[in-house]
Amino acid sequence: MVSTSRRNAFKLLLTSAAAAPFAAKSVASAPCTPYKPQWARGPENQRKADLGNGTYLNPIVAGDHPDPTILKDGSDYYMTFTSFCYYPGVVIWHSTDLVNWAPVTAALSKPLGTIFAVDLCKHNGRYFIYIPAATANGWSIHVIWADAIEGPWSEPIDMHILDCIDPGHVVGEDGKRYLFVNGIRKLRLTDDGLAADGPLEPAYSPWRYPEDWVVEDFAPEGPKLLRHGEWFYLITAVGGTAGPPTSHMVIAARSRSIHGPWEHCPHNPLVRTMSADEPWWSRGHASLVEGPAGDWWMVYHGYENGFRTLGRQTLLEPMEWTSDGWFKAKGGDLSRPLPKPKGGRSGASGAAWSDDFKVDRLGVQWTFYDPTPEDMRRASYEAGGLRIGGKGLSPADTSPLTCLVGDRAYVAEAGFDLIGDAEGGLLLFYNPKAFVGIGFTPQHLKTFEYAAEQTWARKAMATSRVRIRLTNDKQIVSFHYSHDEGKTWTLHDLRMEVSGLHHNVFGEFLSLKLGVYSANKGSIRLRDFSYRAMV
Repeated sequence: MVSTSRRNAFKLLLTSAAAAPFAAKSVASAPCTPYKPQWARGPENQRKADLGNGTYLNPIVAGDHPDPTILKDGSDYYMTFTSFCYYPGVVIWHSTDLVNWAPVTAALSKPLGTIFAVDLCKHNGRYFIYIPAATANGWSIHVIWADAIEGPWSEPIDMHILDCIDPGHVVGEDGKRYLFVNGIRKLRLTDDGLAADGPLEPAYSPWRYPEDWVVEDFAPEGPKLLRHGEWFYLITAVGGTAGPPTSHMVIAARSRSIHGPWEHCPHNPLVRTMSADEPWWSRGHASLVEGPAGDWWMVYHGYENGFRTLGRQTLLEPMEWTSDGWFKAKGGDLSRPLPKPKGGRSGASGAAWSDDFKVDRLGVQWTFYDPTPEDMRRASYEAGGLRIGGKGLSPADTSPLTCLVGDRAYVAEAGFDLIGDAEGGLLLFYNPKAFVGIGFTPQHLKTFEYAAEQTWARKAMATSRVRIRLTNDKQIVSFHYSHDEGKTWTLHDLRMEVSGLHHNVFGEFLSLKLGVYSANKGSIRLRDFSYRAMV
């Protein structure tokens, strides 16, 4: 996407060329290069939204952070996201300016199954997170609570609100608490917010887009509610969250009562990707939040053009209230830097992922893929590193330990000890049907591509101690390994292309994460881990 400023500059050059033959010759020979975003750089060279000059460039939270739910709590902001089947999960992030965000804690440690689109809220001084989870008996909404955002958070309580996802909490004009869910439906809660206190019933029939728009499906979901002035505002996602780049969108409605009737916003859709040329695809699932200086903003998610492997990332867009009591989005296609919210204090941004395993970072950084309660006990900190007990026979059935990343290109390196008859290695892992990597047994080097070992590439190689380096250069992946603590390195023979390892191919709405696996009998010790983004 060529920015407006570059497009205008190009037009000026052409105009000048008409009066200056030499200039015309220079312009004619110059290639037209696309707009190239330039992020600031944070810890370990990771890309950073805050450009340091009063502007920011999306995403505000890079990598797989979909379905953002945001809470303004005095001068602080807290946000959490869908964490799917990764545990510990529901990581809470903190900001004081809406642009710089850093992780605080993982609120959920007990595996419930896959979770979708949680809701974070505060009521009467207590924090709540409503969590839809795919249990063995189907979808049911759970709730956890805490008296401090840092925790401790309660054990999850099954509310037995069945076959629902995407809860949105609101207090009605009657002072009662309600949840809105996908559909768009609602039910009343008990005053303590821990149980249903009424039936599930239809709440709103969403605005419909024209039939010739290229979208995935109607899929009304993600209801988020706000009371502003004399109105309740209902912000909803429709169009499907993946599929074609122009699918997802943000719509709104309002009512003077939480019970309706609801009127459609005349500006619908408020946000939508109009073309696959835009930098952010399938933009939707929005919440509104008041900025530090009293202006207003939208937070939602989108896929990065060409990098669906990173999952849906969190985006921030300015909005304005109109004279008729509605609102409009003002950010456009988000290809260019935007002015930062005024009045906030810049704080920590991101976190360093390099780890010497002297401090427990399970949840905030490291999560198991689809673990059982027993799997959560496979990891233990000990002198010399993080020990992970073996499970299964390959990365496909071992519930690997993963680390989420948000950069287009990076280098990760880890040191492994093999203990007993163990097998372990370094992966890029989407799900058991989609991963690449290399691993070592005490006797062999193994290579994984297309979610299976490539047995033709197996090499006899005795080892009990090894370092592995993974380089992901814009979805072209190469591996190195070393048996002398990194003094010398061997380049693995096979390079891999991973741009297709994403939801539109393999489902589940996940992202491609760095992963460590420990298989067979015995265990591995992860001695150290380093990460650095490449420009």
